[in-house]
Amino acid sequence: MLQQRRLVFAASTALPLLIAAQTTIAIDVPNDARAFGLDSLATVPVPEPVNLADFVKNRQAAIELGKALFWDMQAGSDGQACASCHFHAGADSRVKNQLNPGLPGVIDPTGVANPDKHFGNPNVNDQITSVTASGAVPGPNYTLNGLDFPFHQLVDELDRNSAIIYTTNDITSSQGTFGAPFIAVPNQRAAATDTCGAPSGDVFNSGGVPVRKVEPRNTPTMINAVFNHRNFWDGRANNIFNGLNPLGLRGNLPTAQDTNPGILVMGAGERVTTVAVAIDNASLASQAVGPPLSDFEMSCAGRVFPDLGKKLMKRRALGTQDVAVNDSVLGGVRNTTGQGLRFTYEQMIRRAFHERYWKKELNAEAYNAVGDVVPRGAQDFLQTTPGVYSQMEVNFSLFWGLAIQMYEATLVSSKAPFDVWMEANVNTAFTPVAGFGAQELAGLNVFTAQGRCIVCHFGPEFTAATLRAAVLPGVPPLPNGIGIERMFMVDGGAALYDVGFYNIGVTPSVNDHGIGANLGGFPLSFSRQVATGAIIDNIAFDPALFQVPGPIVLGERVDVDGAFKAPSVRNAELTGPYFHNGSYASLEQLVDFYNRGGNRRDVPCTGLGSVNGIGDTTGFGDTCTNTPPDMALLGLTAVDKAALIAFIKSLTDPRVRINAAPFDRPQLTIPNGHPGDQVSTVADTTGKAVDDVIILPATGAAGGADIGTFLGL
Repeated sequence: MLQQRRLVFAASTALPLLIAAQTTIAIDVPNDARAFGLDSLATVPVPEPVNLADFVKNRQAAIELGKALFWDMQAGSDGQACASCHFHAGADSRVKNQLNPGLPGVIDPTGVANPDKHFGNPNVNDQITSVTASGAVPGPNYTLNGLDFPFHQLVDELDRNSAIIYTTNDITSSQGTFGAPFIAVPNQRAAATDTCGAPSGDVFNSGGVPVRKVEPRNTPTMINAVFNHRNFWDGRANNIFNGLNPLGLRGNLPTAQDTNPGILVMGAGERVTTVAVAIDNASLASQAVGPPLSDFEMSCAGRVFPDLGKKLMKRRALGTQDVAVNDSVLGGVRNTTGQGLRFTYEQMIRRAFHERYWKKELNAEAYNAVGDVVPRGAQDFLQTTPGVYSQMEVNFSLFWGLAIQMYEATLVSSKAPFDVWMEANVNTAFTPVAGFGAQELAGLNVFTAQGRCIVCHFGPEFTAATLRAAVLPGVPPLPNGIGIERMFMVDGGAALYDVGFYNIGVTPSVNDHGIGANLGGFPLSFSRQVATGAIIDNIAFDPALFQVPGPIVLGERVDVDGAFKAPSVRNAELTGPYFHNGSYASLEQLVDFYNRGGNRRDVPCTGLGSVNGIGDTTGFGDTCTNTPPDMALLGLTAVDKAALIAFIKSLTDPRVRINAAPFDRPQLTIPNGHPGDQVSTVADTTGKAVDDVIILPATGAAGGADIGTFLGL
């Protein structure tokens, strides 16, 4: 059972560096797997900021605060928590009102927004009426079914160039807020619903009644996300947390709205000054501060973080939700009534963070939303005064980001059957364990060889997008890692790309620019920053180690348009639908996609990246393809595919499957579409659609029922 091994590993990191060697190896025992850089996830240290202790004084208190904030429905303008979209193995399994029509669309090649507001597949194959793949008329509040997937269907599923039966740029994602304009936070004694205006419902409405908006990308799991170098599908959650927003060092640059960005720090003589911070290894913190202000996810449009701080500060944490007596994190601080915790958020922040970040009370000094001192005059500022905030409220984004990062850093799924097998350390003959037998072993060999999966999904984390993959072997880590490589692309040309981010042809690049986009005046992509000279991130790289070595030349080819972060394969059995656009529903569909080499349908191309005049739909602008060479026909048999899927399932941690510690949860009520369907629904007294809801009970450390898979597939 000898297979080709196509990767070279650095002894210091056990990570693949270059596709530069051909050796043969068959994996039979754990040491064979270690030769490929694979191991139990328990062997990987959980990264954390080097300067974390400068901010956090009590780790356990910070983790308790982070878990409470993550699950608390009081945080959203209209009941949305972070967990509302991350409740199912860290992802989202809902099927009603989960379609986005294609709002991330861009104009090739400039990247100017070109959103598609029409659901379904207009005028494809001479169809007059847009339909889903199952033949239904799509729209907001539609209920997806198994026949709607995949979103790109071919006459011959083994031939990516065969005739298209059905295709759409729609996206399966997560319903969030109604997106109304923000007016004010509620009084501390009132319900936790913000005062907001009327939602427009211009795209998201059923029969003219506004429904909850659906986000523009599929929800990725936050389990094991602590190992990612950057987060979000496009990497915009920077490895450097600035305490304010996801932008990293971009967020420390002056703007017209904030000429001196930073957090408020009390120094000698209790004098408060604004200080720009840069906290490394903190992409989870950068990610965490995005959704609370998004009018697609948790907020009415225009709310700022100090408003959220003002809203929550005096409220009892998780005050409307049950907490299990044996909750693995919150059991010790649970309210005796069983609902919520014993502490307010103000008290929890005081317990977790150093006082220099919160000590200045409102009655001593008041600030506006960007931390400028507000002259008092003859006015006494109250906690309810709009637009005026305390130091703790201004710094609430810092507390929110770091606390949630510390909680999510505990969500490591290191007890999957594969981990158990690796830790058994049997090196003389294959010895199965529960959930990892002969078929799973065969699938592991497919994964590392013929299937080519390991090229983008390597290491114990099973993804190339990790912090460890962005560090040069034998070189002290720099603030943003290496992040850049140059390799030959599928068309034979050489191009720079961002490590861990790939365009694999799921959908044309004009449907979503991915990491090829700009953010805060600079490219998101590290490689494009270096190739254009527009550098904002601290990026280390050694061109001598590139697959195609040589100095980077300004203006050279960069293949990042339409590229997205390679997700971990761990727990993939539970985290469908798949890819950044949620267009595949099952592992079987996923494997078929890779087996045929992706969704590229070759078209004539005369751009700079063309080969014999032929390109493909992963191209963008003057580059006909942004696809790596390992996206090729694999030739997997039915036996190979079944074995590969069995191996992927062996990466499912049984604790994740039942929401057992550390993956246990408080009670959560989540919206699940609205009464009726995509044609009509029921309005409340304010004119927006009434919510249907799902109530998820608190599980506690022992867990609960098996959560199942997306659509039961």
